Amino acid sequence: MTQAITDHAQDLRNTGNSRDLLQHAELVYVTAPSDEQLAGIRKFLAKEFHNEEIEISLKEDASLKSGFILRVGTKEYDWSEQGRIEQLKSAVTKKISGINFSEENIISILKSNIEDFELEAKSKEIGIVNWVGDGIVNVDGIDHACYGEIVIFDCGIKGMVQDVRRDEIGVILFGRDTEIHEGSRVVRTGKMAGIPVGENFKGRIVNALGAPIDGLGEIAADGYRPIENPAPSIVDRKSVSVPLETGILSIDSMFPIGRGQRELIIGDRQTGKTSIVMDTILNQKGKDVICVYVAIGQKASTIAKFVNNLKKGDAMDYTIIVSATASDPASLQYIAPYSGTALAEYFMYQGKDVLIVYDDLSKHAVAYRAISLLLERSPGREAYPGDVFYLHSRLLERSSRLTTEAGGGSITALPIIETQAGDVSAYIPTNVISITDGQIYLESELFNAGQRPAVNVGLSVSRVGGAAQTKATKKAAGSIRIDLAQYREMEVFTQFSSDLDENTKKQLDHGRSLMELLKQPLGRPFSMAEQVITLVAANAHIFSDLPIGEVKKFRMDLLKDFESNHSDLISQIESSKNLDDDTREAIVEVCNQFKNQER
Repeated sequence: MTQAITDHAQDLRNTGNSRDLLQHAELVYVTAPSDEQLAGIRKFLAKEFHNEEIEISLKEDASLKSGFILRVGTKEYDWSEQGRIEQLKSAVTKKISGINFSEENIISILKSNIEDFELEAKSKEIGIVNWVGDGIVNVDGIDHACYGEIVIFDCGIKGMVQDVRRDEIGVILFGRDTEIHEGSRVVRTGKMAGIPVGENFKGRIVNALGAPIDGLGEIAADGYRPIENPAPSIVDRKSVSVPLETGILSIDSMFPIGRGQRELIIGDRQTGKTSIVMDTILNQKGKDVICVYVAIGQKASTIAKFVNNLKKGDAMDYTIIVSATASDPASLQYIAPYSGTALAEYFMYQGKDVLIVYDDLSKHAVAYRAISLLLERSPGREAYPGDVFYLHSRLLERSSRLTTEAGGGSITALPIIETQAGDVSAYIPTNVISITDGQIYLESELFNAGQRPAVNVGLSVSRVGGAAQTKATKKAAGSIRIDLAQYREMEVFTQFSSDLDENTKKQLDHGRSLMELLKQPLGRPFSMAEQVITLVAANAHIFSDLPIGEVKKFRMDLLKDFESNHSDLISQIESSKNLDDDTREAIVEVCNQFKNQER
């Protein structure tokens, strides 16, 4: 009852404030209006606001050039020359986006725009800043703003509506708040947050708003997409069946990733998570897959090093980098993955396959937590807001493989999560594990023991499995996971035993050679045929009796021999994507011959 009375009193106060605002209008001019013009303005106000007693105060402002601006309450009517210039500038900018620049083009666009241009004196909803701090602004007077709408402050900085309250709105800034203060004016744009998209973004580095930051000039966009978009419906989705090869033997053989899948990469810091992603991007060369790498909350030097490695591998031609560094505001780190997904969706709906990497979503959740706490939302578990699960689910659900009718493309997502001391049961890791279709778990102990990539075979899983594997890889992999599991178990039991029977020794040697084969040099992804040859040779115990230190070198020499002298076998595997008994026997025979020659 008390709450109802309080709410009613607040409503009366709000109504009173609105009524007071509508009792007064401000007319900003260059040349003072005549009595006849003032009478016309009073008539307009009486008709528009159903109030004939509105007082008009006059204010001179030479910056308008000519004409005048009328402000009533939270609305603004602009009939000034400056307003006309701004509208014309906006119309021309909209028209030239995505057009090849030439002198004739620019002149013809300007002519047509100037001839067709008419000043629109539509009312604009204006708000006033009542509080600003830490990249968050509270605004009074904007009563009809939508969640996610872009607003512009009088200093030119953009913001996004993130909180819609009874008597004010909360806005997150996409820039520094040094020029914004109490009393600054804010204008609604009526547009939802979006990002320019297009073919020309390939090979470029952009910020979370789609603006280039690589110093290579402006990017001609082909269109504009909202950063928040509904995920494809069940009807528009297709089952995952086409492999997206990472080039990493331990992943492609045991935890295959398919186009349209979401596979989580999880582990402590400095366990090689980004290295797996880099090898995967390098391996997409020539496979008609566009890659989008979203860097969230990382050092600019780390991103520069990553880009440099991609350039060395000629991978930047088909890659887009979306960067929101640790020095960027939390608001830009928050929208970066959504902006990257909007870019990926542009290509997906054109029927193309896209790989998107979010590096990493732990920092994304921290940025969102900072924004939510500053907006005074209630903290929950680990101080995260209650909707932190929705934060990532609405992002990752946009990755899928579309039916031909819906466009036929796909987005494969590789989100990265950083754990603390291997704790996969923390809030954010468990959330993202439940959203994704499997996880590759990287272990610090394995990494420090020299196992690179440090994939834990027991805790890693792909919920798509063999459906996203070529028949050749599936047949060649055989029982590799079981063999490794048996080796790990047997190694524990036999580490203090001196007297072992022959079968146990063979099994231990086979397991050790497999572990050694799963070690892979950085920046050297293996082709599908190379993986098949390695797995067939391993299952035929070609590597088992070799000294551990020689296994990796022997494998590389063997693959070179296949490439030089037996390229027909490689071509057959690549073209048929199958492994029949004759091909398997031929591979084993070549391996044995090479082994005898080496010895």
